[in-house]
Amino acid sequence: MTISEKIEQAITNFVKGGDNSDSVMLDNVLHKDFRVTNNGFMGTSGVTIIDKQKYLSNIKAGFFGGLPRIMKIESIDYIGNIAMVRLRLESSENYFVSYNSLVLDADNEWRIINNLAVVDTKK
Repeated sequence: MTISEKIEQAITNFVKGGDNSDSVMLDNVLHKDFRVTNNGFMGTSGVTIIDKQKYLSNIKAGFFGGLPRIMKIESIDYIGNIAMVRLRLESSENYFVSYNSLVLDADNEWRIINNLAVVDTKK
């Protein structure tokens, strides 16, 4: 498997884990220092940062995720042990543009360390 394919697999697992509310899959693909960074999160003003534990608890509680999304990877850029992926997602309720930073972890697996997303509600 190429580096790009490994990165794409990590992103796919992240999206599928969210779509299926699979906190085990998400726990495995998210770096221990994972953060969601959002500006204007769910109608609030300013920047919101959510750490891995809060993110996973929101998934388990059904606050995030649980809706299937169409995924389109627009770009994968990597050098050495870091990568950036631009992703478009669409659910029945929202459009997403997501920039995901990944790192090659100590166990030689690509893990998502930051998710920076814009979410627009479908009209």
